[in-house]
Amino acid sequence: MRIPRLAQVYLGAMAMLSLLTLSACLLVAGLPRVLQGSYDEALHRALQDASAQQADLTVQTRSRGSENDLHEPGQFASRDARLRSLVPPQLRPLVSAPGQMSAKTYDTPVHLSGGQTYINLAWLSDSERRIEWVDGRAPGKPGTLRWSGTEIPLFEVGIVEEARTTMPLKIGDVRILGESDYAAVKIVGVFRAKDPGARYWSHDTDVLHVTQVQPPGKLELERRTTALIPAAGLAALSGADRNLIYSWVLPVDPTAAASLDLPELRAAIEDYGHVVTLQPAGADSQYRLETELPGLLDRFGTALGTAQTVMFLVLGGLLVVALGVLVLAVQLLAERIDHPLALARARGGSLRQVAGAGAALVAIAVVPAALAGWGLAFLVPGPVPWIAHVGPVLVPLTAVGYAAARLAVTHRTPLHERRDDVAAARPSARRITLEVLVVGLALAGAYLLRTRGLTTGGQDPFLLLVPVALTVAAALITIRCYPLPLKLLVRLAARGRLAVPFLGLTRAARARSASVLPVLILLPALAVSVFGSVISGELSTTQRLASWQSVGAPIKLTSPVELPPDAIERVRKVPGVRLLVPAQTATAQIGYGGERAEVIAVDVAQWRRLLDGAPISVPLTASGVSGIPVLVSQELRGRGTFEIAWYERMKVTTAGEIASLPGFYPRGKFIVLPFATNKRPGVNTLLIKGEADHAALLAATGQPKAELISQEQARAAIEDDPMTGTVQNILLITAVALAVYALIAVLVTLVIGAADRARALSFLRTLGLSDRQARSLTVLEILPLILITSLAGLALGLGLPAALGPGIDLSAYTGDLPVGDYSADPVMPVVLAAGLAAVAVLGTYAHTAISRRRSLGAVLRVGDLA
Repeated sequence: MRIPRLAQVYLGAMAMLSLLTLSACLLVAGLPRVLQGSYDEALHRALQDASAQQADLTVQTRSRGSENDLHEPGQFASRDARLRSLVPPQLRPLVSAPGQMSAKTYDTPVHLSGGQTYINLAWLSDSERRIEWVDGRAPGKPGTLRWSGTEIPLFEVGIVEEARTTMPLKIGDVRILGESDYAAVKIVGVFRAKDPGARYWSHDTDVLHVTQVQPPGKLELERRTTALIPAAGLAALSGADRNLIYSWVLPVDPTAAASLDLPELRAAIEDYGHVVTLQPAGADSQYRLETELPGLLDRFGTALGTAQTVMFLVLGGLLVVALGVLVLAVQLLAERIDHPLALARARGGSLRQVAGAGAALVAIAVVPAALAGWGLAFLVPGPVPWIAHVGPVLVPLTAVGYAAARLAVTHRTPLHERRDDVAAARPSARRITLEVLVVGLALAGAYLLRTRGLTTGGQDPFLLLVPVALTVAAALITIRCYPLPLKLLVRLAARGRLAVPFLGLTRAARARSASVLPVLILLPALAVSVFGSVISGELSTTQRLASWQSVGAPIKLTSPVELPPDAIERVRKVPGVRLLVPAQTATAQIGYGGERAEVIAVDVAQWRRLLDGAPISVPLTASGVSGIPVLVSQELRGRGTFEIAWYERMKVTTAGEIASLPGFYPRGKFIVLPFATNKRPGVNTLLIKGEADHAALLAATGQPKAELISQEQARAAIEDDPMTGTVQNILLITAVALAVYALIAVLVTLVIGAADRARALSFLRTLGLSDRQARSLTVLEILPLILITSLAGLALGLGLPAALGPGIDLSAYTGDLPVGDYSADPVMPVVLAAGLAAVAVLGTYAHTAISRRRSLGAVLRVGDLA
């Protein structure tokens, strides 16, 4: 057959098929790249937000004697090189940067301090370039000190500025360390970090800050500091008489991680930890790997699994709709070339030749367009996941495969004649079995997804395809069930005297197989659009709630020191401040033991006024309670009246329980006191309502270290997450694409049935059918399928979030707040349904108008009226 000639004759159908293929391949290849790029950016941000101590790989070993001691930096460097050579290939791009090495003592008490003061020693490999000396000098070589009749090591050390006042210590002080194996330290210098916020210091916070803790059952605070010694001090530092740990830090580059490699990275970390423990570290000692990177990757994997599930539904639905529209376009082209192929078959052409010619014609249209769409997708920035290659291959294969199968079935016998409009075809047992299998697998997958959720160690492909399977199952059920209500309407119309309702509904009930294909397009399109609308709306609602819970007020201003009354009045008078509620936060002792709880003194009634209209509130204390009424957390329930020590000792009475306090205490032990409880109330927190300028509020406090956060800022921080923004954008893009595909599906469906519909209307026009009746008949033929499909799509779209909700955790996009009850905005479903109905009605009217201009002789053949 002359395939180029057929392509030239049916150029319009070929062009439409090419455009649909191009758009489908561009979408299925481009959108995954955008998503994968956002996943990588989110992973980079998650690793950057985590402290270096959590994300980095730290190898440690404990020196248990002189044979394990390292006495000079070269020994540390050689072990660092050996440890790096053991890093698995998957991890090497992440740990290529130079690391840091250290030697630290721990639990080193000051002699005769009663276990309340500890001074540990530390050598840091690159401390020289990260600190500056603000007083005294840098430490020198160690010496000896005669004490209690014996010679003990004397280390020259430098302390951080904070230790001057907190310990307290000063230059020239000499302290004896230990309770048995003694050593002495002489303070010769005071330092501070050049950049205290650098990730480097995350591993050595004990060097920059004095640690103060309250041991259980004790009232006195325990103070610990870590003093710096020079490299020369390593010669006198031994694990034989000290608790000594050597560390090698392999810093992880957050920007080098890729979300596609999460399973490999997790496995590589486990392998490295196992290999490290097998390396010789000395007698009675071994290496161990300390890192929280696997936990960080697992938590990100949970969020990633959620994002992939939502996106698999959205992109899977988009792919199903795109393939459905493509099949409709192939069906249209097959209808156009049916007569030439039937003629070739009648003249002796084999079935292979006829089906091959049609498939080749479709391939001419779709293969170049698929390659062009796949090529254009490379202009989209982002990594290339496997689906970006599979999608563009699946699209042309589906089109060519459907064309070959459809033509082979249609032309299996020469001179085929069919009247699908006379009697509805019965589905075969094989087809019914296959459809029942699809529905059963979809329901079983939905049940497993609800009960099991998604695993973090690699997603189950079956569960990821569950949302798409549910849409296909719903479409199959709709195809099988939609004729049933129509047949009932046909029986009712048959009893009437009007012919148009009976004829229109009868043609709708006996629709050809090509006429029900739009169900496989319209239903997923509408279902995914409604699902996206529900998810997007619920995300926005929960993000707003999370921002309010994290701040607790429209604006919260905190200060590390108490704010005087005149500063509070200045803040109150800042333009835009409508309501100001002062509060005081602190830590109080419960009873006379070591138990403590967070406390906040605030006027709860005023706070409730400030939260008027917000999605959160604070409960009032119960009335009629003797003594000082307080709200307590659930961890303090059942105590009745008990005593606390804050500014003074007081007895308080439980007047209510609260699980969390918005803006302050999400969990733990806390107490909410009336603001006027103390005789000397101090204020370090201001809750503000209004539209005041943030800079003006901070300036009014007169406190340079005061901090301010607003509910709008907290919400912006949540919405600024890369995955959150990308999910919202993809939902919008997909909704627009699905609407366009739905419009194309309706129009193509009308064009496919145009010839048969025009022929039937022409017959009826010879019997006196008017133009108005012709339009009504066409509407009645098309509209039932659209309406039933729309209702099914709306029901599925509204039900998917609730059906899949237990298996999908969206808290990664809402500030770690679980998404609650899914509720849909009724406006969007109504707009979608009305839009589809309007498109169907407009299309049928346009088709009737075009058919009206055709003469009967151009439609009916000689003998048709005999």
